[in-house]
Amino acid sequence: MNKSPLLVLILTAVTATCLAVDSSPSPSASPVNKPKPTPTPGPLAPDTLPGNGLAQHDFFYAGEAHTEDMYIVRKGQIVWSCHVPNGKPELSDAVLLSNSNVLFAHMSGLTEITPDGKVVWNHDAPAGTQIHTAQPIGHDRVIFIQNGLNPVIIVMNKVTGKTELTLPLQVGNPKNVHPQFRHARLTSAGTYLVGHMDMGEVREYDMTGKIVWSWKVPNKRGPWGVERLANGNTLVSNGGHIVYEVNPKGDIVWQFTQTDAPAYKFWLLQNVYRLPNGDTLMSNWFNQWSGTPDPKDLPLQALEVSPDKKVVWALRSWTPPAALGPATTIQLLDDPSIVPEDVHFGDIK
Repeated sequence: MNKSPLLVLILTAVTATCLAVDSSPSPSASPVNKPKPTPTPGPLAPDTLPGNGLAQHDFFYAGEAHTEDMYIVRKGQIVWSCHVPNGKPELSDAVLLSNSNVLFAHMSGLTEITPDGKVVWNHDAPAGTQIHTAQPIGHDRVIFIQNGLNPVIIVMNKVTGKTELTLPLQVGNPKNVHPQFRHARLTSAGTYLVGHMDMGEVREYDMTGKIVWSWKVPNKRGPWGVERLANGNTLVSNGGHIVYEVNPKGDIVWQFTQTDAPAYKFWLLQNVYRLPNGDTLMSNWFNQWSGTPDPKDLPLQALEVSPDKKVVWALRSWTPPAALGPATTIQLLDDPSIVPEDVHFGDIK
């Protein structure tokens, strides 16, 4: 494990000092090919937003930003936050585990920390590669994608440090590492749903590497976020302003676009989730590498819409005491019975 500088972590009302991963950037950790934010003209959102603000849900929150910032919000209040002021960029994926640890991908590697900020596991991306997504399998393993000249799916044992499975992946341009992949998620069937961002395609792999399902995004942009739904359909964000629900035949059975909510201007829709009540939750990411939010017209960070496309919750929390920053990951904590590690990849559990 790398030697680590100090960071400040706030746990409820108590300030503590703890350890974090080495904050010096790796050769592959400089943001490149950042898409420019492209909101449509006009105010970014109504002055009064629907829903109950921070109190709408209990949630874990993290996002791509200049610093690594993560939060837990319960009953409308931040009860935990972790900040790495000079941390590695692009916190593209993060998961609050059932033991209260946090596993996160930060482009230059993977890290797991305890609630008090102690690093209990770290994996650095090899030179020339990037890691933007990670998911726990049980308590000992993690599955992730390594962007690079030879991109691969990797299952690694955190206890032994050994790589237990490696599967090669096709990309549009092996030499352009950064835009290859962002989000991937295991399905209840034990397959791996992967957004081939630079190919404009979603592919589903079994543990042998066989493609068992695929879908081409109509406008060839993205896909950024992917999720297999309980009904067998797949939810996809295109990394722009569209969210699709696609059935196994490849038919679009539902979609949400900027025209469905003209009063709410999108920047880049990243991760998307289907909630138990049928609503769809999406993170609306603001690109700090391309600009600074206008304090008089702050962008939304999340949007929840009903099946009939009514906006039921819009989150905009950029200022103290709850300055959450850009949104990528929003893991709802409303149902404490959900265990993020309760997944499998084939017979790997």
